[in-house]
Amino acid sequence: MKAIFCGLLSLVLSVSVQAKLVTKTVSYEQNGTKLAGYLAYDDEVTGKRKEPGVVVFPEWWGLDDYIKGRADQLAKMGYVAFAADMYGDGQTTTQPAKAEELASQLYGKPLMAERAQAALDQLLKTGLVDQSKVAAIGFCFGGATSLALAYTGAPLAGVVTFHGGLIPAPADAAQKVKAKFLILHGALDPRVNKEAVDNFLKSMNEGKFDFQFIEYSGAVHAFTNPNADKARAAGLDGVGYNAEAAARSWNQMKVFFGEIFGR
Repeated sequence: MKAIFCGLLSLVLSVSVQAKLVTKTVSYEQNGTKLAGYLAYDDEVTGKRKEPGVVVFPEWWGLDDYIKGRADQLAKMGYVAFAADMYGDGQTTTQPAKAEELASQLYGKPLMAERAQAALDQLLKTGLVDQSKVAAIGFCFGGATSLALAYTGAPLAGVVTFHGGLIPAPADAAQKVKAKFLILHGALDPRVNKEAVDNFLKSMNEGKFDFQFIEYSGAVHAFTNPNADKARAAGLDGVGYNAEAAARSWNQMKVFFGEIFGR
């Protein structure tokens, strides 16, 4: 009888814990393009007060389960997370050629920041977020997207890039940007080479931005994603999972959030 009671209690507690996490698909639009983002938050936390918000930008694969999982992690930490759909209709792919085709429609173009702003707007529209405490994070292509959004002067307290594309800051960005930057980079990343890193850092220093740049020894591109090894095996060069760098970079983000959000 005691064992049955303990089992039921365990089940109830398990359901209770799971009930805290709310996840939902959110339909929205950007200039006529239909988008499907992913919202995650802890309803017990947000029911008491507004919390810091984080918009999450995906790798060039699109809004897949890996990015949704990152949004879930943020929600469990007490943040309201909104993972962006950058391609429309929730498109995802596992094929590098298709990913490159999709990403190239936005990369380096005004559309990248415009599509990112649409996601930020959706996060703010939830009514769950302290609008003075909002950050953007991004992985690979999403890292570049986070930077492009920040350079517009979007109301971000901070930006975190994980093995992100490093777009140099435009000359006029320094007058508009209030965000602090945390750049988490693989020291052996061949897809974001030394020239790209140097040009980015030059622009950060010339603009007198508040930034931190951290390199992880032995890490290549996509080092936070366990699926990167599969992509490499399928023929995508320069990528690979690094568990130690993945853990260290996520923890570094937590420290950074403590600084910019005061928690």
